Amino acid sequence: TDTHTQAPPMMLLQASCSQLRQPRLHASAASPLLSVWRVQARQPGNARQLSDSVPKLPLHINGKAVDSKATEFYDVIDPATQKVLWKVPQATHAEMESAVAVSKAAQKDWAASSVSERQRVMFAFQHLIREDMDNLAKLVTQEQGKTLADARGDVFRGLEVVEFACGAASHLMGETMENVGKKIDTYSYRVPLGVTAGIAPFNFPAMIPLWMFPLAAVCGNSMIMKPSERVPGATQRLVELIEKAGLPPGVVNIIHGGHEAVNFICDNPDIKSISFVGSNSAGEHIWNRGNAHGKRCQINMAAKNHGVIMPDADPTHAVNALVGAAFGAAGQRCMALSTLVLVGSAKGLVDELVAKAKNLKVSGGFDPKADIGPLISRAAKQRVGDLIESAKQEGATIALDGRNVSVPEHPDGNFIGPTVITGVKTNMKCYTEEIFGPVLVCMEVDTLDEAIELVNSNPYGNGTAIFTSSGAAARTFQNQTEVGQIGINVPIPVPLPFFSFTGSKKSMLGDLQFYGKAGIHFYTRPKTITSLWSLDMDHSIRTAMPILGSK
Repeated sequence: TDTHTQAPPMMLLQASCSQLRQPRLHASAASPLLSVWRVQARQPGNARQLSDSVPKLPLHINGKAVDSKATEFYDVIDPATQKVLWKVPQATHAEMESAVAVSKAAQKDWAASSVSERQRVMFAFQHLIREDMDNLAKLVTQEQGKTLADARGDVFRGLEVVEFACGAASHLMGETMENVGKKIDTYSYRVPLGVTAGIAPFNFPAMIPLWMFPLAAVCGNSMIMKPSERVPGATQRLVELIEKAGLPPGVVNIIHGGHEAVNFICDNPDIKSISFVGSNSAGEHIWNRGNAHGKRCQINMAAKNHGVIMPDADPTHAVNALVGAAFGAAGQRCMALSTLVLVGSAKGLVDELVAKAKNLKVSGGFDPKADIGPLISRAAKQRVGDLIESAKQEGATIALDGRNVSVPEHPDGNFIGPTVITGVKTNMKCYTEEIFGPVLVCMEVDTLDEAIELVNSNPYGNGTAIFTSSGAAARTFQNQTEVGQIGINVPIPVPLPFFSFTGSKKSMLGDLQFYGKAGIHFYTRPKTITSLWSLDMDHSIRTAMPILGSK
C-alpha cells in the first residue's frame, strides 16, 4: 500500500544534551535508530536541532516501516530524565487489519517450509542477538530505566528462549501406532495455529517478546506483536534482527497502541491465540474477551512472592539474596521477592537486611555503579509512595524509607530507594496489593507450617523461595506449597527455557505455559490421521460404530 516506505525499518531516538553523556550505541547494522545515536553523540548541534521535533515510531508490517496515519500518539519517556524519546502511534483500524492480512498470507508459505529451515533462522537470530547485545541493552535502559547490567540480563534470558527454539523439532514430533486395527495405522502430529498475537509489558522489553514471537514462528505461525507503548524500541530492533536472520517479511509484524489495539487483537477472527504478560486487570480483560471470540490464551499476571527464611538458613546468603531479589529492577518484576517471611529467631536478620539495602546505589541506569534505576513513570512512583504511606497509616513500621531518595544527577527521575516495612499484617494494603516497586514487606511467624499456610493463603502463585539448611524443611515446603515455581536457596526461581514458566493460581490464566514444551504445545494443535491401506479392501457396508481394535 502507499503507507509502506522503501527505506529500511526506521526507529528514531530523540537524544537530548543530557542523553549525550550516556553510552553510545554501535551502528553495526542497517538500522537508522543506531545511526541516529551515533550521529547525535558525535554532533551535539544535531541533537539540539532534532530535539525540536520528536520523532514518531512507525509500525512494522511486511518487513517495512509503515508511517502511521494515526491521530493519537503516546509519548515514550526516559524515566530517569523525563525526556520524550519518541512518539508511538495508536495504529488505525485499517493499519491493524493490514497487519493481520499480511500475517495471514505470510503464514501459509512459512508453515509449508521445513522445520529445519525454521530452526536455521533461529540459529542465525541467536547469533545476531549476541552480536547486538550491548545495543539492545542500551535501548532497554534508555526506555525502561533499568541498570545496564539488568538490561543485559533481560536480553540474555530472552536469548535463552531463542536457543531453545533452535531445537524445536524434537518437541514438534508426533506419535505413531501401527495396526491399531487390521491394516489400520494412526499417527498424530502438531500443526501451527495460524496467525498469533503477543502483547508484551513494560518491565521486560526484550525478554518477554522473546518468549513469544520466536517460539510462535519456529512452530510455523505468524505473529502480530504489540509491545508496550512505553518501551517499544527493543521489540522493533529484535524484529529487524530476526528478519536479517532470514525470517520472511510478514511473518512477524508490529502494531502499536493501547486499549484499542488490545481489543482489536481480542476481536479479530483471524488471530487464533493471544500471549500476554502484565497486570491482572488487563489480563483478565484479555482472557474474557479473547475467549469469547474463541481464542487460545496464555495470560501471566501479577504476583506476591514470599521469601521464607528459616532459623537454620545461611544468614549472609539469605539476606544478600533477599536484597537482590526484592530491590533489583526497582522491584518491577513479577518474580520479585516482595514479601519476607521470618520464621522464629530469623526475625533478627531485619537489621542486617536494612543495613545492606541502605548501601544500594539509586541512580540512572547508565551509571555503572547503579544498583537500582527509576520506576517506569511518575504515576508508578506516586502509586508506590502511596502504598508505603498506607502501611504507615495501618500500623506497620517503615524501617527504611526510600521515598525521598536523592539522585542529584537526575533530579526529575522517577526514583524510589529501597524501602523495608516491618510489622506487616495480611489485611494491610501493602500486602494485599502488588506494589511493583523497591519495597520489601516483612512478616513474622513461629513455625514452618505457619509460613506455608501464609504463602498458600495468598491468592497469587507465581513464585516463592525458602532459605534453609534442612533438607526435610525444604522438601516439606516444596511439597506443601501451592505456588507454581519454588526456589530452595534460590531467590528468583525462573526456570530455564527447556522447562516452562509455571506460575499458578491468580498469577496465571490458561493451562499451557510460556516457553519450554508447554510453549510449543501452546503454539500448535494436534492433528490425528487414521489410515487404511490394503490390497484387499473390505467392500461391505457397515452402519454400526466401527470397532477398530476388533478382529
